[in-house]
Amino acid sequence: MFEYHFNFTFVWRHFNRLTWGLVLSLELALLSILIGMAIGLVLALAYTDFGKPVRALIAAYVEFIRNVPLLLLIYLVFYGIPSIGGFAYDATTSFVMTLSLYAGAHLVEVFRAGFDAVPKGIVDAGKAIGLTPWQRLVHVRLPTVFRITLPSLSNAYISLFKDTSLAAVIAVPELMHNAQWINSNSFRVLEVYAVLTPMYVVTGWIILMALRLIERRLVIHVPR
Repeated sequence: MFEYHFNFTFVWRHFNRLTWGLVLSLELALLSILIGMAIGLVLALAYTDFGKPVRALIAAYVEFIRNVPLLLLIYLVFYGIPSIGGFAYDATTSFVMTLSLYAGAHLVEVFRAGFDAVPKGIVDAGKAIGLTPWQRLVHVRLPTVFRITLPSLSNAYISLFKDTSLAAVIAVPELMHNAQWINSNSFRVLEVYAVLTPMYVVTGWIILMALRLIERRLVIHVPR
């Protein structure tokens, strides 16, 4: 009977690859989230405040991105656009672009629902005290939208962090790519993924707890 003997020696010897890969994964996720939020906010605001032609364009972008697998988008941006446009960019830049566009398409719907849920009464109150449209957006609508959408944003952030593992297919040296390097040089599949899985789980849990803390701090307590 075949018996498998665990040996983590090679994994621990190159554990620094995993730690640096995790740092890069977090950087990719953070940068993509920030750009994606900017895209999502601008497009959600345009969808809410402008007419049908603008809404149709935004809806087309959202539907295209949401219905194409992320892996295919990664290949299209990394291989397709440079071959057509005649220019090149590195794998990390390509992946950040792709994940940002992907995040933006999903966050458009989150922020659009948030803008629709802003109570009309507080917007009217802003008008009554003489706030300009820009001031109402900055001081009334956006803070309310973030409070409303933060639970949904938390789920999106965790999902995007996990999606950084797909950067390995274009050789971005993040956590999954470095785990595959250790695996291909040691053939210790179980050992590599036995270490890799807790790294994703614990990091995702820490991100979730941090976001939950922010949620509790932003809760509006209504006096009884």
